[in-house]
Amino acid sequence: MDFLRARGAGRMPHPGGTLLEHLLRVARLLGEWDADPAVQVAGLCHAAYGTDGFDQTLLDVGELDVGKLDVGGLEAGGRAVLTELIGERAEALVHLYASCDRDVVYPRFGGGRRPVVFRDRFTGQEHTPPEPDVRAFLEITAANELDVLAHNAELAERYGPALCRLFTRAQDLLSAAARDACEHHLGRYAD
Repeated sequence: MDFLRARGAGRMPHPGGTLLEHLLRVARLLGEWDADPAVQVAGLCHAAYGTDGFDQTLLDVGELDVGKLDVGGLEAGGRAVLTELIGERAEALVHLYASCDRDVVYPRFGGGRRPVVFRDRFTGQEHTPPEPDVRAFLEITAANELDVLAHNAELAERYGPALCRLFTRAQDLLSAAARDACEHHLGRYAD
């Protein structure tokens, strides 16, 4: 939490107040869904590198010379800093979330297509995350989007139908709690 405040999350506007308030709500929602602790922490930090829908960053994604910070007396890139703070698994999920090229990846969900191939918006490279990471990605995505739409009616009207389709197509990869929340909050946009 101190890290998020120090990086300015409490001063960045976001639907529902500040980015920090949003991040806390996302993590809380993931907790209510009994998500794995690493997924909850990733939800808390999911915007650290920015996202395909939110271009402000708290850290530079660069691993070597870019975005150097001092951690324990050592200079390290943004990914190393976040890994040190939240652990390898949670940081990997934050990076997967941040790097997702949504326009390419979202249509790949559904129809039983497996595995889901991701495109990295930073590098343009494609890769296939393991299914547990894809499931975690979708849980974080659902918690994030439900919170954003709950706090911005214009965004809800603009993106609600597409998100309803996404989560319906990917429902077999969502936990029962996330699936129920998506149906409850996005059901009005169903075809």
